[in-house]
Amino acid sequence: MSRRYLFTSESVTEGHPDKICDQLSDTILDALLTEDPHSRVAAEVVVNTGLVVITGEITSKAHVNFARLVRQKIADIGYTNADNGFCATSCNVMVALDEQSPDIAQGVNQAHETREDDSEDALDAVGAGDQGIMFGFACNETPELMPLPISLAHRISRRLAAVRKTGDLPYLRPDGKTQVTVAYEDGRPVGIDTILVSTQHTASIDGITEEAAVQARIKADLWEKVVQPIFGDDEIKPDSETRFLVNPTGKFVVGGPQGDAGLTGRKIIVDTYGGYSRHGGGAFSGKDPTKVDRSAAYAARYVAKNIVAAGLADKCEIQLSYAIGVAKPVSFLVETFGTGKIEEERLLELVQKHFELRPAGIIQTFNLRNLPAERNGRFYQDVAAYGHFGRTDIELPWEQTDKAAILKDAAKELQTIS
Repeated sequence: MSRRYLFTSESVTEGHPDKICDQLSDTILDALLTEDPHSRVAAEVVVNTGLVVITGEITSKAHVNFARLVRQKIADIGYTNADNGFCATSCNVMVALDEQSPDIAQGVNQAHETREDDSEDALDAVGAGDQGIMFGFACNETPELMPLPISLAHRISRRLAAVRKTGDLPYLRPDGKTQVTVAYEDGRPVGIDTILVSTQHTASIDGITEEAAVQARIKADLWEKVVQPIFGDDEIKPDSETRFLVNPTGKFVVGGPQGDAGLTGRKIIVDTYGGYSRHGGGAFSGKDPTKVDRSAAYAARYVAKNIVAAGLADKCEIQLSYAIGVAKPVSFLVETFGTGKIEEERLLELVQKHFELRPAGIIQTFNLRNLPAERNGRFYQDVAAYGHFGRTDIELPWEQTDKAAILKDAAKELQTIS
């Protein structure tokens, strides 16, 4: 029997309070790694009306003016007017940082394998920076091999920021949220049920002050300049049955840190797969690549994406787990939800043969310590808004499908042998 259901994912703009914090944390990380690639960083940021607090643990040889750094980033995001309750030039910046715990550092500096097992493999030298579980996912619903709901939500959020920055819709302000509900039949997307956009804006627009009239103008402008352009030639588009909701409370004038406090790591589902896949619970932003919450999640996505790109499954989820101070994963699971073209046990064998999943190996594979010169000191901060996966606007090493052909050929060989 055919099954029809709805699935919803959300995104937020770079001016959302929590996303401000993620970007500030990763801007700090970028600056420290640029000067000292071996920096150990766990940077947390809190924002509220007129206030930025930087805390966490950092061990680095780099010398960074944190206050100047965060003010520059806040200005880039768009908070340059004190009338918005938060401004790059007038906010108070407090710095409260400690060094990384020596108990943690010793396990990262010399992994269990080299301390206890006398391993001489260089990739066994770096232990995981914490225990935990990480998930990676891919599916063939979109060209970037991401679930359609989160892909659309991110596209709308990016477009919302773009029309604000270009001046096409000058009354918009930096804070905003988007949400897309997709209709599915038998596990495949078939239509767009609902699109929701909540965006901060000025109280009046071109002399229009009446609340209902302001919202009507915003709704019409967003449909024309934000929503319609992001679909292009897509096969699945909004139709006459699609609901379009804009600022459902009636207005959204007070926003950003003035409207709500922000904190690093509170948008982990926005950062990943929009709830379509499971999540281990660890945040990414502000963490150097020895923290497997971040680097192993990137590796898991890389594995899953290459499996789907190879045509070995329509959907693939990878779970990894690590113990603090231990290099090798404690466990490793491949799940294809019944869409695999070969047995999952065989897929597991292929992955173990062709992918490096120890922290030092992941860092080496993706070159996570040495920021690309062409990015001018911007790398991690650029994924701190609009998702860490499925990005088509920037090049990311864990989004490459360079292993797909190898996996495909290896799978054919396994089938021949069996």
